[in-house]
Amino acid sequence: MASTSASLLREMTTVPPGGWAVGVSGGADSVALLLLLEDYRRVQPALFLHVVHLDHQTRGEESTGDAEFVRGLAAGRSIPCTVARRDELEREMTGLPVNPSARYRALRHELFRRVIAEHNLQGVMLAHHADDQAETVLHRLIRGSGPGGLAAMREMSHVAGLTILRPLLKLGGADLQRFLNEQRQPWREDASNALDHYFRNRLRRLLERQPHLTGDLLALAESCAAVRDWCHSNAPPLSAEFPILQLQRLPGLLAVESARRWLLEQGVPPGPLARAPDAAERLIALAADAATASRVQFPGGVMVRRRNGVIGVEAMG
Repeated sequence: MASTSASLLREMTTVPPGGWAVGVSGGADSVALLLLLEDYRRVQPALFLHVVHLDHQTRGEESTGDAEFVRGLAAGRSIPCTVARRDELEREMTGLPVNPSARYRALRHELFRRVIAEHNLQGVMLAHHADDQAETVLHRLIRGSGPGGLAAMREMSHVAGLTILRPLLKLGGADLQRFLNEQRQPWREDASNALDHYFRNRLRRLLERQPHLTGDLLALAESCAAVRDWCHSNAPPLSAEFPILQLQRLPGLLAVESARRWLLEQGVPPGPLARAPDAAERLIALAADAATASRVQFPGGVMVRRRNGVIGVEAMG
């Protein structure tokens, strides 16, 4: 038991000291993350934790039971805890996505932001692990993502002002469950994870049946991350208005990165931009083909126009 705990605990050494929210659903992965962080506090006393749980209210009494389980888990370890209900947040928010997965993600992120601001925390830690990373890469590969998307999740990322830390990305889900079993720590199983009408669940089953694919997908993600980082360092900036030749003359990967960065600078929200992998290509097409429409609308209501060989944003109203 000591060797398993010690090997997993080494992954916690990347966690910066200070105050952090910890997203805990009650499932094995997030419960393991919380226990590992609690162990790490013994050698890093400057680490402060605050458990956060959103009751999605999608499974009736089971969802309520998840919330109560997380409350008890935190209380038993004297860790402060915030639990919120989906309907409470929805009454206070506007413009939420219709897609359930995107909607729940937006609600969780808003809850994390509120807790972080209220308690002066640095960000939130999430329990995504290596199996989740492989699943994400496979999902994006099927959707046709380029190197930027296939690089998948970073250990630390920033989303709309929210700092997200994922310290478990090098660990497998089986390792985390083994750790919990050794600690005699129960967790909550979400029955919806077994339903095959969810596409991601079907991908998960595929990877479980073909475990050799996980290593290949993780290697692909690592290679694509190197390409992404190179593009970030070498893609030239574009001015608010730029001649189409400036984008046309760039190699493909650099053109995509310059276009993506320019769209962000012009006000396209990062979340919708990340979920629209063809957005940069649409800007490149606008610059490359004079026969196409001269105006294209991007997420966030940003209208981009081509006029006299120059790309710029069209003022609204």
